[in-house]
Amino acid sequence: MAAKSGPSVPKSSRKTGGVPATGAKNIDWTIIAAIVAVVALLVGLGFWIVPKIMDKRDAAQNAPQTVEGYVPSVANPDPSTTIPGVTKLYYPSGVHVNPDERVAYNQSPPFGGPHDAIWANCMGIVYPVQLRSENAVHALEHGAIWITYNPDKLSADDLNKLKGKVTGQQYIFMSPYPGLSTPISLQSWGHQLKLDSPTDPRIDQFITALRRNATPGVYKDHPQETAYPETGATCGTIPGFDPSNPPAADQGAPGPNAVRMDGSRPNAGK
Repeated sequence: MAAKSGPSVPKSSRKTGGVPATGAKNIDWTIIAAIVAVVALLVGLGFWIVPKIMDKRDAAQNAPQTVEGYVPSVANPDPSTTIPGVTKLYYPSGVHVNPDERVAYNQSPPFGGPHDAIWANCMGIVYPVQLRSENAVHALEHGAIWITYNPDKLSADDLNKLKGKVTGQQYIFMSPYPGLSTPISLQSWGHQLKLDSPTDPRIDQFITALRRNATPGVYKDHPQETAYPETGATCGTIPGFDPSNPPAADQGAPGPNAVRMDGSRPNAGK
């Protein structure tokens, strides 16, 4: 005779691993943690990407435009002469000073004269700090446009518009210049234009006329010279100038030992 089995146990009271089965599913916290990490990553990327997209949009909207009538030609080698407010001076080129020397520049900001042998990178960089003038002037010798601004005289919105003239543009660079007499000043080799607004049409006229203007005849007394001396020179980074940490700008007056505008030194021969 078959042995009698014990009383049956209802399914609802059966145990699994010593714990009553309730029908609830276990939560996989590993998956939850992974999802949270992915969401956090996407949010972080959004905070990083969105401002860059907006910067590119602003740069595209404010990028300098070629202005008809201001493109250099043999018949009109220096169209900047018709731009109201442009100061034009002739400076001899190739006069270099040492990294620890200052120049007693005759203009502020300077736009020609003796300069450091190492140039500032001028390939569309917006520098957040004041540049050493001796490095910046050398970049002008290479055909660049140096846009400076007074941080105390320019609103944040106007500053963004001005940045759009520079970001991603070759042979243009920009930096603050505390104490500047006007909100904005544009420099090319031998030329300067001081302005009040980033929407002034003369900005694009100046850039069209003078950026890498290699047309001879810009100076009547020097008919073979172009608007910038070192035609074809590069504007990229050179050892000795780190765009992310450029040489510090000198503060205060140049002092009695500064190199003169003719390249001479006060203590030479002593």
